[in-house]
Amino acid sequence: MIERTAKDALVRLASQFPVIGVIGPRQSGKSTLTQATFPDKRYVTFDDKNMRELAASNPSDFIMAFPNGAIIDEAQKVPEIFDAIKLHVDRSPFVPGKFILTGSSQFRLRENMTDSMAGRAAFLKLLPFSVRELKTANALPDNAYDLIFNGQYPPLHDSDKHFIPEDWYESYIDTYLDLDVRDQINPNNLSTFKKFIQICALYSGQLLSMDSIARDVGVSAPTIKTWLSILETSFIIHFLEPDSNNLGRSIVKTPKLYFVDSGLLCHLLRLESKEDLLLSRHKGAAVETFAVAELLKSRMNQAKKANLTFFRDTKGFEVDTIADWKRTFAIEIKSANEPETKLSANTKKYLELLKDEEARNAVFYLGDVSMTVNGTAYVGWRDWGEFLK
Repeated sequence: MIERTAKDALVRLASQFPVIGVIGPRQSGKSTLTQATFPDKRYVTFDDKNMRELAASNPSDFIMAFPNGAIIDEAQKVPEIFDAIKLHVDRSPFVPGKFILTGSSQFRLRENMTDSMAGRAAFLKLLPFSVRELKTANALPDNAYDLIFNGQYPPLHDSDKHFIPEDWYESYIDTYLDLDVRDQINPNNLSTFKKFIQICALYSGQLLSMDSIARDVGVSAPTIKTWLSILETSFIIHFLEPDSNNLGRSIVKTPKLYFVDSGLLCHLLRLESKEDLLLSRHKGAAVETFAVAELLKSRMNQAKKANLTFFRDTKGFEVDTIADWKRTFAIEIKSANEPETKLSANTKKYLELLKDEEARNAVFYLGDVSMTVNGTAYVGWRDWGEFLK
Protein backbone atom coordinates (compact mmCIF):
# COMPACT_ATOMS: atom_id res chain seq x y z
CA MET A 1 0.00 0.00 0.00
CA ILE A 2 1.28 3.45 -0.91
CA GLU A 3 1.77 5.61 2.18
CA ARG A 4 -0.27 8.83 2.11
CA THR A 5 1.45 12.08 3.01
CA ALA A 6 -1.83 13.38 4.46
CA LYS A 7 -1.66 10.86 7.30
CA ASP A 8 0.33 13.24 9.52
CA ALA A 9 -2.18 16.05 9.00
CA LEU A 10 -5.06 13.68 9.76
CA VAL A 11 -3.43 12.66 13.03
CA ARG A 12 -2.80 16.34 13.86
CA LEU A 13 -6.43 17.31 13.30
CA ALA A 14 -7.69 14.25 15.17
CA SER A 15 -5.68 15.32 18.21
CA GLN A 16 -7.72 18.53 18.41
CA PHE A 17 -11.27 18.06 17.09
CA PRO A 18 -13.81 15.42 18.13
CA VAL A 19 -15.06 14.91 14.58
CA ILE A 20 -12.99 14.82 11.38
CA GLY A 21 -14.42 14.81 7.88
CA VAL A 22 -12.18 13.43 5.15
CA ILE A 23 -13.36 14.77 1.82
CA GLY A 24 -12.09 14.68 -1.72
CA PRO A 25 -12.98 13.30 -5.15
CA ARG A 26 -14.29 9.79 -5.61
CA GLN A 27 -11.62 7.09 -5.54
CA SER A 28 -8.96 9.34 -3.99
CA GLY A 29 -8.31 6.86 -1.15
CA LYS A 30 -10.30 8.37 1.73
CA SER A 31 -11.48 5.10 3.27
CA THR A 32 -8.07 3.47 2.89
CA LEU A 33 -6.35 6.44 4.54
CA THR A 34 -8.67 6.56 7.55
CA GLN A 35 -8.47 2.83 8.24
CA ALA A 36 -4.68 2.82 7.90
CA THR A 37 -4.36 5.82 10.21
CA PHE A 38 -6.71 4.49 12.90
CA PRO A 39 -6.45 0.67 12.69
CA ASP A 40 -7.88 0.19 16.19
CA LYS A 41 -11.00 2.23 15.55
CA ARG A 42 -14.23 0.44 14.59
CA TYR A 43 -15.10 0.78 10.91
CA VAL A 44 -18.69 1.04 9.73
CA THR A 45 -19.91 1.65 6.22
CA PHE A 46 -23.39 2.77 5.32
CA ASP A 47 -22.99 1.00 2.01
CA ASP A 48 -24.16 -1.93 4.13
CA LYS A 49 -27.95 -1.80 3.94
CA ASN A 50 -28.42 -3.39 7.35
CA MET A 51 -26.13 -0.87 9.04
CA ARG A 52 -27.83 1.95 7.18
CA GLU A 53 -31.30 0.91 8.27
CA LEU A 54 -30.16 0.31 11.85
CA ALA A 55 -28.58 3.76 12.09
CA ALA A 56 -31.56 5.51 10.51
CA SER A 57 -34.09 3.79 12.79
CA ASN A 58 -32.42 5.00 16.01
CA PRO A 59 -29.34 7.15 15.35
CA SER A 60 -28.72 8.03 19.02
CA ASP A 61 -28.57 4.41 20.16
CA PHE A 62 -26.46 3.55 17.12
CA ILE A 63 -23.82 6.13 18.05
CA MET A 64 -23.87 5.02 21.70
CA ALA A 65 -22.86 1.55 20.50
CA PHE A 66 -19.42 3.01 19.74
CA PRO A 67 -18.18 4.41 23.09
CA ASN A 68 -14.65 4.70 21.70
CA GLY A 69 -15.81 6.29 18.48
CA ALA A 70 -15.71 4.93 14.95
CA ILE A 71 -14.85 5.50 11.33
CA ILE A 72 -18.14 5.93 9.51
CA ASP A 73 -17.87 5.59 5.75
CA GLU A 74 -20.55 6.96 3.43
CA ALA A 75 -21.94 8.85 6.42
CA GLN A 76 -24.06 11.11 4.22
CA LYS A 77 -26.35 8.18 3.41
CA VAL A 78 -27.91 8.50 6.88
CA PRO A 79 -28.38 12.27 7.41
CA GLU A 80 -29.89 11.69 10.86
CA ILE A 81 -26.53 10.48 12.12
CA PHE A 82 -25.00 13.97 12.12
CA ASP A 83 -27.31 15.42 14.76
CA ALA A 84 -26.86 12.26 16.82
CA ILE A 85 -23.07 12.65 16.71
CA LYS A 86 -23.36 16.32 17.62
CA LEU A 87 -25.48 15.57 20.67
CA HIS A 88 -23.21 12.71 21.69
CA VAL A 89 -20.09 14.90 21.43
CA ASP A 90 -21.74 17.72 23.38
CA ARG A 91 -22.94 15.48 26.19
CA SER A 92 -19.80 13.34 26.58
CA PRO A 93 -16.34 14.20 27.93
CA PHE A 94 -14.23 15.85 25.27
CA VAL A 95 -12.38 13.22 23.24
CA PRO A 96 -10.50 14.43 20.17
CA GLY A 97 -10.64 12.29 17.05
CA LYS A 98 -13.58 10.24 18.27
CA PHE A 99 -15.47 10.06 14.98
CA ILE A 100 -13.94 10.05 11.50
CA LEU A 101 -16.47 10.56 8.74
CA THR A 102 -15.90 9.95 5.04
CA GLY A 103 -18.14 9.81 2.04
CA SER A 104 -18.17 9.80 -1.72
CA SER A 105 -20.84 12.48 -2.00
CA GLN A 106 -18.95 15.61 -1.01
CA PHE A 107 -22.05 17.81 -1.31
CA ARG A 108 -24.14 16.05 1.31
CA LEU A 109 -21.31 15.09 3.66
CA ARG A 110 -19.87 18.57 3.95
CA GLU A 111 -23.27 20.26 4.06
CA ASN A 112 -24.47 18.01 6.89
CA MET A 113 -21.25 18.33 8.88
CA THR A 114 -21.10 22.09 8.46
CA ASP A 115 -24.74 22.53 9.50
CA SER A 116 -24.59 20.16 12.47
CA MET A 117 -21.08 20.40 13.84
CA ALA A 118 -19.80 23.95 13.58
CA GLY A 119 -16.81 24.32 15.88
CA ARG A 120 -16.65 20.60 16.56
CA ALA A 121 -15.31 19.33 13.25
CA ALA A 122 -12.32 19.83 10.97
CA PHE A 123 -11.88 18.77 7.36
CA LEU A 124 -9.02 17.14 5.51
CA LYS A 125 -9.10 17.29 1.72
CA LEU A 126 -7.55 14.26 0.05
CA LEU A 127 -6.71 14.40 -3.65
CA PRO A 128 -5.31 11.54 -5.78
CA PHE A 129 -1.71 10.40 -5.33
CA SER A 130 1.00 13.04 -5.46
CA VAL A 131 4.30 12.66 -7.28
CA ARG A 132 6.01 12.58 -3.90
CA GLU A 133 3.88 9.64 -2.73
CA LEU A 134 4.50 7.67 -5.90
CA LYS A 135 8.22 8.47 -5.79
CA THR A 136 8.51 7.33 -2.17
CA ALA A 137 6.79 4.06 -3.12
CA ASN A 138 9.07 3.56 -6.14
CA ALA A 139 5.97 3.69 -8.31
CA LEU A 140 6.87 6.73 -10.39
CA PRO A 141 7.23 6.22 -14.16
CA ASP A 142 10.44 7.31 -15.87
CA ASN A 143 8.66 9.69 -18.22
CA ALA A 144 6.51 12.56 -16.95
CA TYR A 145 4.08 12.23 -19.83
CA ASP A 146 3.20 8.67 -18.79
CA LEU A 147 1.99 10.03 -15.47
CA ILE A 148 0.32 13.10 -16.99
CA PHE A 149 -1.60 10.92 -19.44
CA ASN A 150 -2.57 8.11 -17.06
CA GLY A 151 -3.35 10.32 -14.05
CA GLN A 152 -2.90 9.67 -10.36
CA TYR A 153 -6.12 8.16 -9.03
CA PRO A 154 -5.14 5.31 -6.65
CA PRO A 155 -6.95 2.46 -8.46
CA LEU A 156 -4.81 3.11 -11.55
CA HIS A 157 -1.68 2.52 -9.45
CA ASP A 158 -2.88 -0.59 -7.63
CA SER A 159 -0.59 -3.48 -8.56
CA ASP A 160 -3.38 -5.95 -7.76
CA LYS A 161 -5.63 -4.37 -10.35
CA HIS A 162 -5.14 -4.00 -14.06
CA PHE A 163 -7.32 -1.13 -15.10
CA ILE A 164 -6.95 0.39 -18.54
CA PRO A 165 -7.17 4.17 -17.96
CA GLU A 166 -9.63 4.76 -20.80
CA ASP A 167 -12.09 2.19 -19.44
CA TRP A 168 -11.59 3.28 -15.83
CA TYR A 169 -12.18 6.97 -16.53
CA GLU A 170 -15.31 6.26 -18.55
CA SER A 171 -16.71 4.23 -15.65
CA TYR A 172 -15.61 6.94 -13.23
CA ILE A 173 -17.51 9.64 -15.09
CA ASP A 174 -20.66 7.52 -15.34
CA THR A 175 -20.52 6.77 -11.59
CA TYR A 176 -19.93 10.43 -10.81
CA LEU A 177 -22.93 11.48 -12.88
CA ASP A 178 -25.21 8.82 -11.41
CA LEU A 179 -24.27 9.15 -7.74
CA ASP A 180 -23.03 12.72 -7.28
CA VAL A 181 -24.64 14.86 -9.97
CA ARG A 182 -28.06 13.31 -10.54
CA ASP A 183 -29.61 14.77 -7.38
CA GLN A 184 -28.00 18.19 -7.99
CA ILE A 185 -29.54 18.91 -11.40
CA ASN A 186 -32.55 17.99 -13.49
CA PRO A 187 -31.95 14.31 -14.38
CA ASN A 188 -33.01 15.12 -17.94
CA ASN A 189 -29.87 17.24 -18.23
CA LEU A 190 -27.36 14.49 -17.35
CA SER A 191 -26.24 13.95 -20.95
CA THR A 192 -25.84 17.71 -21.37
CA PHE A 193 -23.86 17.86 -18.12
CA LYS A 194 -21.52 15.17 -19.47
CA LYS A 195 -20.99 17.27 -22.58
CA PHE A 196 -20.37 20.24 -20.29
CA ILE A 197 -17.54 18.39 -18.48
CA GLN A 198 -15.93 17.61 -21.83
CA ILE A 199 -16.21 21.24 -22.92
CA CYS A 200 -14.63 22.37 -19.64
CA ALA A 201 -11.60 20.20 -20.44
CA LEU A 202 -10.91 22.46 -23.42
CA TYR A 203 -10.54 25.38 -21.01
CA SER A 204 -8.18 23.82 -18.43
CA GLY A 205 -5.35 26.28 -17.82
CA GLN A 206 -7.29 29.17 -19.34
CA LEU A 207 -9.22 32.14 -18.05
CA LEU A 208 -12.76 31.15 -17.22
CA SER A 209 -15.31 32.26 -19.80
CA MET A 210 -18.79 31.20 -18.72
CA ASP A 211 -20.33 32.80 -21.81
CA SER A 212 -18.08 30.77 -24.12
CA ILE A 213 -18.79 27.53 -22.28
CA ALA A 214 -22.51 28.34 -22.28
CA ARG A 215 -22.46 28.79 -26.07
CA ASP A 216 -20.54 25.56 -26.59
CA VAL A 217 -22.84 23.56 -24.30
CA GLY A 218 -26.08 25.24 -25.34
CA VAL A 219 -27.34 26.32 -21.92
CA SER A 220 -27.50 29.66 -20.10
CA ALA A 221 -24.54 31.29 -18.34
CA PRO A 222 -26.32 31.10 -14.92
CA THR A 223 -26.71 27.34 -15.46
CA ILE A 224 -23.00 27.06 -16.29
CA LYS A 225 -22.19 28.94 -13.08
CA THR A 226 -24.21 26.43 -11.06
CA TRP A 227 -22.66 23.46 -12.85
CA LEU A 228 -19.13 24.80 -12.37
CA SER A 229 -19.86 25.01 -8.66
CA ILE A 230 -20.82 21.33 -8.69
CA LEU A 231 -17.54 20.39 -10.38
CA GLU A 232 -15.55 22.50 -7.95
CA THR A 233 -17.32 21.17 -4.85
CA SER A 234 -16.69 17.59 -5.96
CA PHE A 235 -12.98 18.27 -6.61
CA ILE A 236 -13.14 17.70 -10.36
CA ILE A 237 -11.89 21.23 -11.07
CA HIS A 238 -10.15 23.99 -9.14
CA PHE A 239 -10.13 27.74 -9.73
CA LEU A 240 -7.02 29.87 -9.38
CA GLU A 241 -8.04 33.40 -8.53
CA PRO A 242 -6.04 36.36 -9.89
CA ASP A 243 -3.34 37.82 -7.66
CA SER A 244 -4.83 40.54 -5.47
CA ASN A 245 -1.64 42.66 -5.52
CA ASN A 246 -1.97 44.61 -8.75
CA LEU A 247 1.53 46.13 -8.44
CA GLY A 248 0.22 49.39 -9.81
CA ARG A 249 -1.08 47.69 -12.96
CA SER A 250 -4.48 46.92 -14.39
CA ILE A 251 -5.00 43.20 -13.87
CA VAL A 252 -7.57 40.73 -15.09
CA LYS A 253 -10.18 39.76 -12.50
CA THR A 254 -11.25 36.43 -14.00
CA PRO A 255 -10.13 33.12 -12.42
CA LYS A 256 -8.37 30.35 -14.31
CA LEU A 257 -9.91 26.89 -14.50
CA TYR A 258 -7.90 23.73 -13.85
CA PHE A 259 -8.80 20.07 -13.65
CA VAL A 260 -7.55 18.39 -10.49
CA ASP A 261 -6.23 15.31 -12.33
CA SER A 262 -4.39 15.45 -15.66
CA GLY A 263 -5.39 11.88 -16.54
CA LEU A 264 -9.08 12.70 -16.34
CA LEU A 265 -8.35 15.82 -18.39
CA CYS A 266 -6.61 13.78 -21.10
CA HIS A 267 -9.50 11.33 -21.20
CA LEU A 268 -12.03 14.13 -21.60
CA LEU A 269 -9.89 15.61 -24.39
CA ARG A 270 -10.20 12.20 -26.11
CA LEU A 271 -6.47 11.64 -26.23
CA GLU A 272 -5.88 7.92 -26.65
CA SER A 273 -2.17 7.64 -25.87
CA LYS A 274 0.85 9.44 -24.50
CA GLU A 275 1.91 10.00 -28.09
CA ASP A 276 -1.40 11.73 -28.83
CA LEU A 277 -0.76 14.00 -25.85
CA LEU A 278 2.74 14.88 -27.07
CA LEU A 279 1.35 15.94 -30.46
CA SER A 280 -1.73 17.69 -29.06
CA ARG A 281 -2.25 21.43 -28.92
CA HIS A 282 -3.38 20.78 -25.35
CA LYS A 283 0.04 19.49 -24.24
CA GLY A 284 1.00 22.72 -22.49
CA ALA A 285 -2.35 22.92 -20.71
CA ALA A 286 -2.01 19.31 -19.52
CA VAL A 287 1.47 19.99 -18.14
CA GLU A 288 0.24 23.14 -16.39
CA THR A 289 -2.76 21.24 -14.98
CA PHE A 290 -0.41 18.55 -13.67
CA ALA A 291 1.82 21.14 -11.97
CA VAL A 292 -1.00 23.11 -10.35
CA ALA A 293 -2.48 19.86 -9.03
CA GLU A 294 0.87 19.00 -7.43
CA LEU A 295 0.96 22.36 -5.69
CA LEU A 296 -2.60 21.86 -4.45
CA LYS A 297 -1.73 18.41 -3.09
CA SER A 298 1.33 19.78 -1.33
CA ARG A 299 -0.93 22.11 0.66
CA MET A 300 -4.01 19.95 1.11
CA ASN A 301 -1.92 17.03 2.36
CA GLN A 302 -0.86 19.34 5.18
CA ALA A 303 -4.49 20.44 5.79
CA LYS A 304 -3.56 23.97 4.74
CA LYS A 305 -5.30 26.41 2.44
CA ALA A 306 -4.01 26.43 -1.11
CA ASN A 307 -3.10 30.15 -1.20
CA LEU A 308 -2.35 29.86 -4.92
CA THR A 309 -3.13 32.61 -7.41
CA PHE A 310 -1.87 33.74 -10.80
CA PHE A 311 -0.84 37.11 -12.20
CA ARG A 312 -1.92 38.57 -15.52
CA ASP A 313 -2.28 42.21 -16.47
CA THR A 314 -4.40 43.64 -19.26
CA LYS A 315 -1.32 43.94 -21.50
CA GLY A 316 -0.77 40.18 -21.42
CA PHE A 317 2.12 39.95 -18.95
CA GLU A 318 1.56 36.77 -16.93
CA VAL A 319 3.05 34.54 -14.26
CA ASP A 320 1.46 31.10 -14.16
CA THR A 321 1.25 30.67 -10.40
CA ILE A 322 1.89 32.79 -7.32
CA ALA A 323 2.28 30.76 -4.12
CA ASP A 324 1.85 32.92 -1.00
CA TRP A 325 3.16 30.49 1.59
CA LYS A 326 6.00 31.08 4.06
CA ARG A 327 7.22 33.53 1.46
CA THR A 328 5.97 34.48 -1.99
CA PHE A 329 7.04 32.27 -4.89
CA ALA A 330 6.48 33.29 -8.51
CA ILE A 331 6.35 30.12 -10.59
CA GLU A 332 6.40 29.56 -14.35
CA ILE A 333 5.34 26.13 -15.63
CA LYS A 334 6.96 24.91 -18.84
CA SER A 335 6.93 21.71 -20.86
CA ALA A 336 10.61 22.21 -21.75
CA ASN A 337 13.10 19.45 -20.92
CA GLU A 338 16.06 21.81 -20.41
CA PRO A 339 16.44 24.64 -17.83
CA GLU A 340 16.88 27.51 -20.28
CA THR A 341 17.40 30.92 -18.66
CA LYS A 342 14.80 32.58 -20.89
CA LEU A 343 12.11 30.57 -19.16
CA SER A 344 12.51 32.66 -16.01
CA ALA A 345 12.02 36.08 -17.64
CA ASN A 346 8.43 36.66 -16.44
CA THR A 347 9.05 35.54 -12.87
CA LYS A 348 12.10 37.81 -12.58
CA LYS A 349 10.10 40.73 -13.91
CA TYR A 350 7.35 39.98 -11.39
CA LEU A 351 9.84 40.04 -8.50
CA GLU A 352 11.16 43.39 -9.70
CA LEU A 353 7.62 44.77 -9.59
CA LEU A 354 6.85 43.16 -6.23
CA LYS A 355 9.91 44.60 -4.45
CA ASP A 356 9.82 41.93 -1.74
CA GLU A 357 13.31 40.82 -0.69
CA GLU A 358 11.97 37.55 0.69
CA ALA A 359 10.14 36.57 -2.51
CA ARG A 360 11.64 33.94 -4.81
CA ASN A 361 11.06 32.71 -8.34
CA ALA A 362 11.04 29.25 -9.86
CA VAL A 363 10.56 27.47 -13.15
CA PHE A 364 8.82 24.10 -13.09
CA TYR A 365 10.03 22.11 -16.10
CA LEU A 366 9.99 18.49 -17.26
CA GLY A 367 13.67 17.78 -16.81
CA ASP A 368 15.14 15.31 -14.34
CA VAL A 369 17.45 17.64 -12.43
CA SER A 370 16.59 20.44 -9.99
CA MET A 371 19.08 23.28 -9.68
CA THR A 372 19.43 26.98 -8.89
CA VAL A 373 20.90 29.23 -11.58
CA ASN A 374 21.38 32.99 -11.02
CA GLY A 375 18.88 32.97 -8.17
CA THR A 376 16.16 31.10 -10.09
CA ALA A 377 15.18 27.60 -8.98
CA TYR A 378 14.69 25.25 -11.94
CA VAL A 379 12.64 22.40 -10.54
CA GLY A 380 12.44 19.02 -12.26
CA TRP A 381 9.00 17.42 -12.35
CA ARG A 382 9.82 14.77 -9.73
CA ASP A 383 10.36 17.55 -7.16
CA TRP A 384 7.39 19.80 -7.89
CA GLY A 385 5.36 18.79 -4.85
CA GLU A 386 8.29 19.11 -2.44
CA PHE A 387 9.91 22.33 -3.61
CA LEU A 388 7.94 24.78 -1.49
CA LYS A 389 7.87 22.86 1.80
